[in-house]
Amino acid sequence: MIQFVNSKNENLIAAKLEGKISTSDVELIHSRIDEILNSNQKVDFYFEMHDFHGYDLQGLWADIKVDNSHLSDYGKMAFVGERKWQEWAAKATDFFTGSEVRYFDLKDKEQAKQWINL
Repeated sequence: MIQFVNSKNENLIAAKLEGKISTSDVELIHSRIDEILNSNQKVDFYFEMHDFHGYDLQGLWADIKVDNSHLSDYGKMAFVGERKWQEWAAKATDFFTGSEVRYFDLKDKEQAKQWINL
């Protein structure tokens, strides 16, 4: 499940992630990516993960397709989580994109918000 968080930064997609991400969740994020790209800006992300378990299979495939088509469109990414695998996922994202990616422990979410300008 995804719950968007209000942001004053117009090129930032900020969301809280819980449970598993589905295809419909990815479609919501993709529509926001398209809105930002239409204003000729790079897309920044803030993902705060609470009791997050990743993707269902269809959601994972949908996310891979979206990311493949937009890898050069992404700017900064802040991943805030509570599990070691989430940190590894952030490091993998950093490796495969030209984005500036940082992982923050949940206790450091205020620092993450400051870094991403949320």
